[in-house]
Amino acid sequence: MSEQSFNRRDLFKRAAAAGTGAALLNATVGTAKKAMAADTVPTTTLGSTGKTIPKLLMGCSQKFDPVYDKILHTAMKEGVTYLDSGQVYSNGQSHATLGNFLEQVGDRKRFWVTSKVMLFGKNATPAKYTSNLETMLPDLKTDYLDMFMMHNVTSMDQLSPDHIKMGQDLKKRGLIRHFGFSCHQNNVVDLMNRAAEIGSEGIETIQFRYSFAKYGDKDLNNAIDACKKAGIGLIAMKTQDSVPDDKDMVKNFQSKNYNLFQAKLKAVWADERIDAAVSEMTNLKQLRENVTAAKNTTDLAMDEFLQLNRFAANTAHHRCNGCSEICESRVEGDLKIADQLRFLMYDECYGKPEVAKALYHELTNNERAFEQLNLADATKACPQGIDIVKRLSDAKVRLA
Repeated sequence: MSEQSFNRRDLFKRAAAAGTGAALLNATVGTAKKAMAADTVPTTTLGSTGKTIPKLLMGCSQKFDPVYDKILHTAMKEGVTYLDSGQVYSNGQSHATLGNFLEQVGDRKRFWVTSKVMLFGKNATPAKYTSNLETMLPDLKTDYLDMFMMHNVTSMDQLSPDHIKMGQDLKKRGLIRHFGFSCHQNNVVDLMNRAAEIGSEGIETIQFRYSFAKYGDKDLNNAIDACKKAGIGLIAMKTQDSVPDDKDMVKNFQSKNYNLFQAKLKAVWADERIDAAVSEMTNLKQLRENVTAAKNTTDLAMDEFLQLNRFAANTAHHRCNGCSEICESRVEGDLKIADQLRFLMYDECYGKPEVAKALYHELTNNERAFEQLNLADATKACPQGIDIVKRLSDAKVRLA
């Protein structure tokens, strides 16, 4: 198999029309770049904000060492100075420990600090977003956020004119510099298309689920194009798209330059429409691997992309896309299929069993119980071919 790299713009045009496999096999082959490494993580311009951020962002959902956190200090030295936090991360401890870190460094302007507030339904009002923001700024020991995001947006109502005005008002007050939202549920495409209609004056950045497994998603590709045309900054999250079979793939992945985890990141960065990728790096090994991948200018080779493509196809039956309206509409009652599979992923793939169990137990009995239900139609309808009964059984064994 050729070790040459290939034109990524051509890949995505073909992917939208033909699907991932055909796109990769027919992609235009170019000349491979020689391996080079930057001194620090390369930077990029975030959408039409005109602001420069590193292409690798520090996900901050964990609790950091409040005395001296080696990961944060090492990341700073490597140029990973974008800190992505959230009000709910680590039950609020992420903010508290990040605040200590920013105070230790004593150079707030050196960092791009993003945080998010998660609200749903009738609670997701501009007033409540604003009050939550005002409450969390002291914990971060800062007077402002470089980016404020509505966290895990699920409803089009959260992109209403009142919510857009909220973002503009917060900027006028000096509490935030930029405004956007994150999303990763079943209606990502609809939300992104609506944001593109609003434009970058209202929504400056979207943080959304994107990985190597999404190349052939025509609707998502079209939404990405629309947002890029509108000048909206695009940040990829959940780039590893982990499944239980990852362990076997790690052993079998063949590359001269990258391991599997690095290759997954390189595949996202290869899409020139994506400004940056956020990654939760819970130890120095992960940080150094990701930094090394970001610094290395060597593109993924055709064979490496093909391996990722085969991996995506072979593990689809484990990969819940969160399209709950498809499976759950075919089941009587209140059963939450997508939520249970997401919590199972936190346990199996992210190494967060306590978080997974806590979320699982927040569901009601009716939302968890599946044994007496007929799930044949739901399983047949699943576009990923997931064995729903088996995976819900796995969730019960591991999380109950």
